Amino acid sequence: MPLSMISPGQEGVINRIAGKDDTRRFLNNLGFVEGGSVTVISRVDGNIIVGVLDSRIAIGKKMANKIMIERK
Repeated sequence: MPLSMISPGQEGVINRIAGKDDTRRFLNNLGFVEGGSVTVISRVDGNIIVGVLDSRIAIGKKMANKIMIERK
């Protein structure tokens, strides 16, 4: 399921990152890697704040839809 469908406070493991090479590279540089853990911290005006690699990152819903995860 896409990261955008996870509720705040839930954790997941990244299975796949969809999109063009540039998009995947951008997300990879932010710490979104296959097999990595991610936690949804909150949602603000359509943006999603997530915890990844001991950092908080805000991404838009469109970008979050490209990150496929499996709930822990």
